[in-house]
Amino acid sequence: MSPAYGRPMTNPATAPFGSWPTPITSALVVRAAARLGEVVVDGDDIWWSESRPGEAGRSALVRRSADGSVTDVLPPPWNARTRVHEYGGGAWTVADGDLWFTEFTDQRLYRLAPGDSAPVAVTPEPGIPSGVRFGDLHPVPGGVLAVRESHAASGAAVDVVNELVRVAADGAVEVLVSGPDFVSDPRPGPSGELAWLQWDHPRMPWDAAQLMVRSPDGTESVVAGGPGESVVQPVWEPDGGLLFFCDRTDVWALYRRRPDGAVEPVLDVGADLAGPQWQLGASRIALFPGGRVVVDVRADDGERLTLRDPSGGLRELPTPGYTAFRALRAAGDAVACVAGGPSAEPVVLSVPLDGSGARVLRPARDLGLDPAWFSRPEHVSFPTPDGGTGIGSAHALVYPPANPGVRAPEGDLPPLLVVVHGGPTASATPVLNLDVQYWTSRGFCVADVDYRGSTGYGRRYRDALQGRWGEVDLDDVIACARFLADSGRVDPARMAIRGGSAGGFTTLAALAMRPGTFSAGASHFGVADLGALARDTHKFESRYLDGLVSPWPERADVYAERSPISHVGTLDTPLAVFQGEEDRIVPLEQAEAIVAALRARRVPHAYLLFPGEQHGFRRAENIRAALDGELSFYAQVWGFDLPTAEAIPPIEVRRG
Repeated sequence: MSPAYGRPMTNPATAPFGSWPTPITSALVVRAAARLGEVVVDGDDIWWSESRPGEAGRSALVRRSADGSVTDVLPPPWNARTRVHEYGGGAWTVADGDLWFTEFTDQRLYRLAPGDSAPVAVTPEPGIPSGVRFGDLHPVPGGVLAVRESHAASGAAVDVVNELVRVAADGAVEVLVSGPDFVSDPRPGPSGELAWLQWDHPRMPWDAAQLMVRSPDGTESVVAGGPGESVVQPVWEPDGGLLFFCDRTDVWALYRRRPDGAVEPVLDVGADLAGPQWQLGASRIALFPGGRVVVDVRADDGERLTLRDPSGGLRELPTPGYTAFRALRAAGDAVACVAGGPSAEPVVLSVPLDGSGARVLRPARDLGLDPAWFSRPEHVSFPTPDGGTGIGSAHALVYPPANPGVRAPEGDLPPLLVVVHGGPTASATPVLNLDVQYWTSRGFCVADVDYRGSTGYGRRYRDALQGRWGEVDLDDVIACARFLADSGRVDPARMAIRGGSAGGFTTLAALAMRPGTFSAGASHFGVADLGALARDTHKFESRYLDGLVSPWPERADVYAERSPISHVGTLDTPLAVFQGEEDRIVPLEQAEAIVAALRARRVPHAYLLFPGEQHGFRRAENIRAALDGELSFYAQVWGFDLPTAEAIPPIEVRRG
């Protein structure tokens, strides 16, 4: 890397937006770019998981001991990753050095006991490959509690059974909870109680998950949740109190079930303290002795780790440079968590409760770049059509072009890349993401849109998408693009839209059903046919569309009307399509259908299919191919040159 990349240049060159040379290449994006996952505290040891593109995307487990030494506990090819709900989560746990985990290749439970040289399988090989899966693991004496997901030979979502089980070290399995369509968060209480969450089709956990408690005598009670309110992340207190987040007042606030069974509010700051349960095992709360808790409070400019004392007093913990937090765990008198910020990739961080300096336990990679290379996001709110939702504005994180070595010709405006997050129940996060900086350092403006339906703004904002997916989200991404164009911040002739999964659906729908705003787009494993998705997807999301669109199959007409594939007659905008061949969430047939339609209409398009990839790309070479391919696509469509030093291979753009 040129030494000039390490600091801002005093005499920047002039080059058109989009053509700026940059050190933030696809190779840098994937180089050692491990994705940090969950954190578990075991005595004085702090463990975490890392998804490593350079090791075929495997999820490695890492232990940091009290003496500061860091060890990879599972060597390649071990891969601690579960496919419960397909999105996984809670694939491993450890207590007193006794490690339990789900191995990705066969989904069996394995154990690495203290003193063992290699993991030993605990559960048997299922009759169907990966047919019995375990997630949301929680240690108990002699074994673990887990969500068990059992698949049938039919492969049909309706035949999948989810249960809470206890698995002993000898492989014996005891079913604890069965019957509900979904269960999660098995948490044993201090006096023999069991707490868990459950919900049924057609609702999702963020719609109506119920918090259940079973007493030692077998009596069960509903603590909170159900139609109109949802619960996430229950945590027992030593005295038998039970903390949990619930959105009954619009935002996910903190509540407590007292030992006598009464429920009382603990902390409501008017903003979501938790998020939707897409993955199992999430933790946005850390519990400490004496009734102290640490939560993560969201604001427009980021999040704040906040300590609540037993009297109700609040104190922000200093975390300079870090504005987003997850996987919170109590570690002595500190919070261990995954933290990131606008100029900081995610790290494992230890934050003392006494307010002394935070300590990085697992640093981010050394990029060798001055912070001037990083575009810092601005949170903007913009007007959007109400559409009967009662909400007339939406939000975005806007990243302007940033490159200290180049400036644009006088009067030029940058191209815009509107990013549509997945879910659609997800949100934009102000954390350094080289996938974004890849674009901004080349002269693109990037808008990461929190359209109505996103989380972080309360239930009313989230529910504004109910029954309106394919309408409200389109209004918002188009309104964002026009807002930025009308304010003179971007070139209205060069505005593109991109998204993955649910974001890919909005991308395709905006291009096919609302042509005229965007002149290019990129769909990453996006939904093209809502009816096909309703007929052929995994259990967790198999009834998701009943709420987002309309009941299926009773309102198949609505599904057809909202599906991009039904509107290919107006799809004349150049489009790049990227797809994993083994995607079970949005099957390959979805991408093939839209590509066939583009080919038939002779619309300029590109298509990359990645064998061995599923929902989201994990292999380094495929992440690079998708990034560089999308850039090459825009360069060909909009007619700008790419920096010659990178030698980016051109993607094939076809018309037929």
